[in-house]
Amino acid sequence: MSDRAVIIELTPSILLRAYAAGVFPMAESANSDEVLWIDPELRGVIPLNRFHAPRSLLKLVRQGRFEVTVDCDFEAVIEGCADRASTWINDEIRRLYVSLHRMGYAHSIEARRAGRLVGGLYGVKLGGAFFGESMFSDETNASKVALVHLVARLKRGGFQLLDTQFVTEHLAQFGARTISRARYHDLLELAVAAPADFDALGDRPDPQEVAQLSAQRSYL
Repeated sequence: MSDRAVIIELTPSILLRAYAAGVFPMAESANSDEVLWIDPELRGVIPLNRFHAPRSLLKLVRQGRFEVTVDCDFEAVIEGCADRASTWINDEIRRLYVSLHRMGYAHSIEARRAGRLVGGLYGVKLGGAFFGESMFSDETNASKVALVHLVARLKRGGFQLLDTQFVTEHLAQFGARTISRARYHDLLELAVAAPADFDALGDRPDPQEVAQLSAQRSYL
């Protein structure tokens, strides 16, 4: 079965129901007035117990070279993610995810240097599932550090699923892999029903704890 996409009018409530059903929205371009539902035949995930971060990156995290915060500037993060030559983030996407953030469902992780936002990521939390939407980096390793912080937070908070939608070369180095649509839906059903705490590490996490948590791996 090929990937499926259909046009539908979106609201924050419908968007949450869509995530619970295993589909997500994308626009064809920044200038598009339409938003499509995407239901990939192969879904990208990062198994939290098999997340791999290079030693050099963990060292960077421990050093605290970037000041990392959580949910301090969601709108700036989504703008940073959209500020590229080709993007699927249009005005409607911005509006919807800012609404989800204000409702407590969408979260951002920001990386700063000398007070300036230089990288970050954002996504949606639903039960024990986190749906990673996009990331950006204006300085080398900034988005990677944000991802390490995200994984540590999800581990500490008892999350079961980190959905990356697709697997890119960038994400593959961290252990991202593809699974079938059917397998994804099985994992999603369990994860959405599970309790999890996105705030388990606070809004200004300790770099040493973050590095330790993200480096812990298990193959059980």
